[in-house]
Order: sequence, then C-alpha cells, then structure tokens
Amino acid sequence: MNKNQNQVIWITGASSGIGKALSFEWAKLGYIVILSSRRKELLDQVAEEIKQSGGKSYVITCDIMDEKEIEKTIQVIIKNFGRLDVVIANAGFGVFGSLENLTAENWNRQFQGNVTGLALTVKYALPYLKQTKGRIGLVGSVGAFLPSPNLGAYGASKAAVNSIGQTLQIELMGTGVSCTTMHPGFVQSEITRIDNDGNWHPERPDPRPANLIWPAEKAAKKMTKAILQRKRNYVFTGHGKLFVCIQRWFPGLMRKIIAKSPKPEA
Repeated sequence: MNKNQNQVIWITGASSGIGKALSFEWAKLGYIVILSSRRKELLDQVAEEIKQSGGKSYVITCDIMDEKEIEKTIQVIIKNFGRLDVVIANAGFGVFGSLENLTAENWNRQFQGNVTGLALTVKYALPYLKQTKGRIGLVGSVGAFLPSPNLGAYGASKAAVNSIGQTLQIELMGTGVSCTTMHPGFVQSEITRIDNDGNWHPERPDPRPANLIWPAEKAAKKMTKAILQRKRNYVFTGHGKLFVCIQRWFPGLMRKIIAKSPKPEA
C-alpha cells in the first residue's frame, strides 16, 4: 500500500504552468490532489489526465481574490476528505509597468492576488495542517531579491511572500507544520501573456530568454522534493541562483544586466 494513500494536498492555480505540473507530481506520489483555480474546464482536463495515469484528484473552482471562496474550498475539502496534509499556495500573476505609470488599482490587484490571496489560503488551511503536522509550500520568485524594472509591483509582492514565509517559520515552531518558500527563476508559464486586467493574449511573445526557461515539469520535481524535505527557503534554477548571488555581492553589475534585458509588456 502506498504510504501516501489517503493523504490530501491542495494546490491553487492548478490549471496551468507550475501548478499543473505540481498536480501531476503529487498524484504520482499517491496523494489525493485537490485542484483549484478559476478555470474549471482546464482543471477538468488536468483531473482527467491524473485519472488516466491512475491517480486521484478532485476539482474545486476557487478565485483566490475572494476570501469567501477560499474559506468555502477548505470546507469542501474537509467535508469530503476529512483531512489536509499539504497546501501549495501557487496561484498568482504579474502586473507589469513602470512605477511611474502603475495605478492604485494595479497595485491593489497585484497584492490582492499574490499576497493577500496566498496568506488567506494558508490561514484557512492551517487548523487542519496542524492536525496532520503537514506542509505548506509558498511559491515566490527570484524577483523578490532582484531589481525589477516594469516588474516593480510583482517583485514587491514576491518580496512580501518571502517575508510571510519567514514569519510562518517562526509562528509555526512547535506545531509540526513546516513552511517551504520557493523562489524559481525562469519557468515555463503563461505569466507574460496575461495583461494587467487578467486577460490572456496567446500571441504575445515571451520576453524571457528561451534558453534559460525551465520546463514546468522539471521545476515541479525540484519544488516537490523541497517541500517533502521541509526546507525553509529554496532558490532554484541555475540562473536564478546565479542572479541572486550576483545581486548580493555585485549589485551594480546586476543592475547593468537587468537594464539591458527585455521587459514584459504592460
């Protein structure tokens, strides 16, 4: 019998990119995977793929911009499965534009999704994670540590995620619950093709260097291992680690590198 049988993991933003890849990875380990995002039709496709591979999943549509939907999702999970062992707060997006041009609405939307939604996901999951001495995964970004022209709001939101992770690591001492904050570099995703209002533009080119972008599946394997090992902070992709190192020891050089790099469209 699989030792993970009947253990339950909830992954937000599971309809595409890293969240989708994480869903497959945890299903392979025998977990019952709770898939949530706003796009039910895509979640259903992920659930079907998991089923075809012999795994178990359950779809719950949830917009992490709405606290009531987050709370309702947890209630449905506990009603149907009676437990929660892992939560990965993965849902998020980027708001693009220079600090000179970003509006209050832009800032509010960015932080509502990447910070408040993430924090509330953890808040409502925590009572049940304490019962199972479970695990929390927070998806941050190397952007939390780097200067971010045209990505100022996004970088600030991911810096907040880093701070939330550090705070949780202290607040949860003695509970048996671990918090792993993960900071990926460039990973395959839709982030650069979604505008500041949340609309998808499949025709938009991805300005990130193609030779540095990791497949989502490769990232998911690394992230899953970090959560299982209960690591506190995990910076990954080779270039991600390198950029953070350069920023720490040679910030002037990092500013020059980023200043010459392509910028995402607002």
